[in-house]
Amino acid sequence: MATVHNITANSRKDEGKGASRRLRLSGHVPAIVYGAKQEPQSIQFEHNHLWMASQNEWFYSSILELSVDGAVQKVLLRDLQRHPYKQQLLHLDMQRIDENAAIRFNVPLHFMHQDSSPAGKTADVIVLHELNEIEVSCLPRDLPEFIEVDLSSLTLGDIIHMSQLTLPTGVTLPALKLGKEHDLAVVIAKQARVEAEETPVAAVAAEVPSTKSAKAAAAPAAAPAGKGDKKK
Repeated sequence: MATVHNITANSRKDEGKGASRRLRLSGHVPAIVYGAKQEPQSIQFEHNHLWMASQNEWFYSSILELSVDGAVQKVLLRDLQRHPYKQQLLHLDMQRIDENAAIRFNVPLHFMHQDSSPAGKTADVIVLHELNEIEVSCLPRDLPEFIEVDLSSLTLGDIIHMSQLTLPTGVTLPALKLGKEHDLAVVIAKQARVEAEETPVAAVAAEVPSTKSAKAAAAPAAAPAGKGDKKK
């Protein structure tokens, strides 16, 4: 079950691009909260506090207890806009949750015991993580912060599919209901590609004659001068 984390915001009345620009210049981040059959609400965060929270994995995969002007509501982060090159958050979309309604949400995968597995101990084996997160469906109270993938017995040639993951109680994978073709590989252990050894340059030079030598070998031998040859 996911741990609930607390974040704080204030309501705002000014909307539009100009108002959002002024908020950012003052060190704040505009955001909106919607869902749960309630009207959308415009809010603002203090940027530095929000930035620190955004450095944690739980910020993206957990239920957040959002306090707005003292009133607390449970939300999930649905969208986050960042500045293209500055360390600045520009806007957030948050969705209120209904405790009694199932939600679909992407949670990260944590790969465990890879280094101690037979595949991890073998130098010429590559372990590929085909997926780093996966969409789950569950009630909010059952939402996990992450799903562990046990790789302790992984060997060369093994493929772990989504259907082989161990899920917490009450958690399902919506993709598996769409058919076997949606049972994607999560981890693959494959042989590392060995580059062909290059032939030493000296050996190549010994095997291939020079152009001059090749022409000499190909030219017909000159006929010996005969007695009937005319003198010039």
